[in-house]
Amino acid sequence: MMTKPNILWICTDQQRWDTLGITGNRHVRTPVLDRLFAQGAWFSEAYCQSPVCTPSRASFLTGRYPRTTCTRQNGQDMPPDEVLVTRLLAENGYTCGLSGKLHISAANPSIAPVIEPRINDGYSAFHWSHHPGHYGSAQNWPLNEYNLWLTEKGAEYRADPYRGSNYVKAGPDTADHQTTWCADKAINFFKAHESSDRPWLFSVNFFDPHHPFDPPAEYLDRYLDRLDEIELPNYRPGELDDKPVFQNIDHAAAYGGNAGMPYDEMSEADHRLVRAAYFAMCDLIDDQVGRMLEALKETGQLDNTIVIFMSDHGELLGDHGVYLKGPFFYEPSVHVPLAISWPGHIPARRIDGLVELVDIAPTLLDAAGLDIWPGMQGRSLWPLLTGSGEATSTSDVYCEYYNAMPWHRDPHLPFATMLRTQNMKLVVSHGDRRGELYDLGADPNETVNLWDDPQRLAQKCDLLQRLCDRMAFTVDPLPPRRAPW
Repeated sequence: MMTKPNILWICTDQQRWDTLGITGNRHVRTPVLDRLFAQGAWFSEAYCQSPVCTPSRASFLTGRYPRTTCTRQNGQDMPPDEVLVTRLLAENGYTCGLSGKLHISAANPSIAPVIEPRINDGYSAFHWSHHPGHYGSAQNWPLNEYNLWLTEKGAEYRADPYRGSNYVKAGPDTADHQTTWCADKAINFFKAHESSDRPWLFSVNFFDPHHPFDPPAEYLDRYLDRLDEIELPNYRPGELDDKPVFQNIDHAAAYGGNAGMPYDEMSEADHRLVRAAYFAMCDLIDDQVGRMLEALKETGQLDNTIVIFMSDHGELLGDHGVYLKGPFFYEPSVHVPLAISWPGHIPARRIDGLVELVDIAPTLLDAAGLDIWPGMQGRSLWPLLTGSGEATSTSDVYCEYYNAMPWHRDPHLPFATMLRTQNMKLVVSHGDRRGELYDLGADPNETVNLWDDPQRLAQKCDLLQRLCDRMAFTVDPLPPRRAPW
């Protein structure tokens, strides 16, 4: 009789919190995820520890903050002595597999021409595809398994401008899409373990809804007759004037001018079509999650499988006049969807209160009946999920950006940190004495920057002290103390 639960860990890439029906989006079609969230414990206020891929993933895979893992930037290699939760599970009897992204090391063909470098990550099945098809320079990776899969099928990756758009593409059909391939690999893994007495963990790391905005045309076509109903981005002209300089730079074009999406040159129709494409990618994810859950049911494994759904960080999607990601800590960038489901063990309920993705790794160890590894800095949410002990949400969440992407160099490198409480948010842009302060109760859209408001000085000082505390608390707990002196 298996005593440890299986774990299906689904992590999307760059998916905002507000992209599901259950989180209030009236445009998307996400019945599977809405049901998964409703049947499990879903967190209304979950936050990543970095608004950029590598530092965020390094953090939630280790249970340590980005600066502690020494993996603060895209393009850095995670040090080989870092310990992933998947490795700890593998060393304690789990068979671990992955499909899609990993991205905790330099994943660029210029430095990794064959495959992303790996440390001892615990994955026995490793179906790796950093980018779909020929996105960027990914065609130089001979071991991009998604490309190999297309070759086996006699297909090729295509992403052509959708109806002449400069910002949206029609990606491969559903049957040939990377999101479908990720789900296929997971389903094969489930079937292979149908009669196994070993517990397993499988990480499904979809590339979607990360840009380029390229859903299958059949998914985007659904939105054409209601594009005018889609809300325009949350942006007030002039709102960036008193905010850190990088916001104005990326307002002109994303990624410091390297990724297009020039906000002021885009029409209202452009903005709405980009949002529709992003929503369509979320719809595709929902359908593929449905296929995986059905496969678990058909193989008799659903009842003994913890299912996690989350994203590594968000997407601005034109809010505040900026697209994509970068040194930004607005809610669309750092507030992410998170649900953990295990019927019969985790009561179905919405959990309000602040939690961090750094808490996921210790939670998984706790769920598997294993001791929390001493290097972890997150806290287990298992008592909160199951009601098995004292546990509450945290009083604040901490997020960091230490020159995490290479685009911004002038006027200085962006180093920024964020502290969010239940009602306030503080962002410090280190090195230029600028920052942001938002009263989230009065200004939930984060439009009015109170950083220079003299009436908020005492409040700002208190938040600065709390931010300083959080930065201090990210000191590495390793090596453990062995004696009094």
